[in-house]
Amino acid sequence: MSEDIVELSDANFESTVKGSGKLVIDCWAPWCAPCRMLAPTFEALAKDYKGKVTFAKLDTDQSPKTAMALGIRSIPTLIFYRSGEQVERVSGVRPRDDIENTLKKHFR
Repeated sequence: MSEDIVELSDANFESTVKGSGKLVIDCWAPWCAPCRMLAPTFEALAKDYKGKVTFAKLDTDQSPKTAMALGIRSIPTLIFYRSGEQVERVSGVRPRDDIENTLKKHFR
């Protein structure tokens, strides 16, 4: 995992969400092929938006409690938070432009 991405778990999820003004979480699992397809795009965005938006990954297999609490039904799912509040979520592999448009929509 890239150094620009925070690794989330059941233990640090709440504090990370509350402590981040602008946050994008990638809910994924290692066995998920679409998740692996999305990973390079997510990592590139994390690098490009470093210092502006926090990017984090939640392994749904390692953190089932949090995944269940979030109602994750399919992966990958990206969840966008602003000031601790969920503002949008999208599922499936998305092109970089789609993700950036969502970033711009919520994080001007």
